[in-house]
Amino acid sequence: MNYQRQAFRPDIDKQIITLVKESCGIRSISRILNISPTTVISRTLKISAGLKRPYPIVKGNCYEVDELFTYVGQKRNRICICYSLEPKSGAIIDVVVGRRNKTTLRKVTDTLVLSDAKRITTDKLNSYKDLIPTEMHSTKLRGINHIERKNLSLRTHLKRLNRRTIAYSKSMVMLLAVVRIYFWC
Repeated sequence: MNYQRQAFRPDIDKQIITLVKESCGIRSISRILNISPTTVISRTLKISAGLKRPYPIVKGNCYEVDELFTYVGQKRNRICICYSLEPKSGAIIDVVVGRRNKTTLRKVTDTLVLSDAKRITTDKLNSYKDLIPTEMHSTKLRGINHIERKNLSLRTHLKRLNRRTIAYSKSMVMLLAVVRIYFWC
C-alpha cells in the first residue's frame, strides 16, 4: 500500500524502537524516517506507555538495585534512574526516574521486598538501610557487578546518559520512555 504520510506505515513503531536503542535522538529519528519530531515524540511515549514489565517477579530470587545519574533540561537538574535487575537472567524487573530520595528508591525496593526476595544487593547508600529489611539486604564489595555492567551498557548505548555530553533529555517523561524501551523491547 502506498502511504502519503510516512508515519502511517505499519512498521514505523518497530523502526522507532530500533533507532531509540541505537542512541538516535528525536531529531535524527525524524530525519531518518522522514516524519515530524512531534510524531516521533508522541509515538515514543505511546510505545512506552504500552509496555508492561515483561518479567515476572519470582518469590525467593536474588536481586540487585542501583541508580545512575543524568540530567533533565539543564545540568543543574540532576535526575536519578533507579532500577532492579535479576542477575542470573539479566532481566530488568523495575525502573523509576526521579530524584535520589527515599520516595523514588522505595518504588523499586517495595516490589522486591513484597516478593519475599532471598537477597537484595545494593551499594552502600544509607537510604537503602531504611527501605530493605536487614535479613534481605546485602552490601557486598563486588555484589552488584551485573547491574554496574548494565549501567555501563546504558551509558554506552543511550547518548542522553553519557557522562560528559550536551545530549540530555528535556523531560523526565521522555527519559523514562526511552529507558523503558531500551530495557523492555
